[in-house]
Amino acid sequence: MVADFEDDAVLVPALRAGDEDAFGWLVDRYSGPLRRVALGYVSTPSAADEVVADTWLAVINGIDRFEGRSSLKTWIYRILMNKARTRGVREHRTVPFSSFEDDTVTSGFTPDRFLSAEDPEWPGHWTRPPRPWQEQPHERFQAAETLAAVRDAIAQLPPNQRQVISLRDIDGWSSEEVCNVLGLSQTNQRVLLHRARAKVRARLESLLDPAVP
Repeated sequence: MVADFEDDAVLVPALRAGDEDAFGWLVDRYSGPLRRVALGYVSTPSAADEVVADTWLAVINGIDRFEGRSSLKTWIYRILMNKARTRGVREHRTVPFSSFEDDTVTSGFTPDRFLSAEDPEWPGHWTRPPRPWQEQPHERFQAAETLAAVRDAIAQLPPNQRQVISLRDIDGWSSEEVCNVLGLSQTNQRVLLHRARAKVRARLESLLDPAVP
């Protein structure tokens, strides 16, 4: 019978017992997403790989101290974030998420596409709704060009927006999980996600509909 490593109640004891299959499953499942998060703080892919490797070593050495106050996934990501931030500070590349608190709520983003937050009827809504993607040929969304555009658009986002959209839309995290790991308020998480999605969508619009400026 194959063990259900999706269940922390199965996975954690297996890790503590030194089960190589459990650890292999964990590495296969999370190494890619962890690397994406690390890249938001460090300057090179090789540095991100080192942060991920250090994280896995910390997981092995610290699993006996895991108290289960959060999910194992959240615990691992917090280890990764701490190590990535420390490495980023050494590289003078990191800015604490808390420093974005006021900026993400009050500063504008593409104001020509959104109504003012003070609009009496539809604050923050689209001024010119984007063309529905359902109207685009399905084949366009499977094209390598489109997928490359999405990856490029996400890579060019500010680190805080890139982290949120990656965790929410690529890794499928809930808003609560993202807030817990990144130390964000629900309001900031929503603003960051909205702006990140809007920028990615704008990039796709320019690709799929040349009439869009």
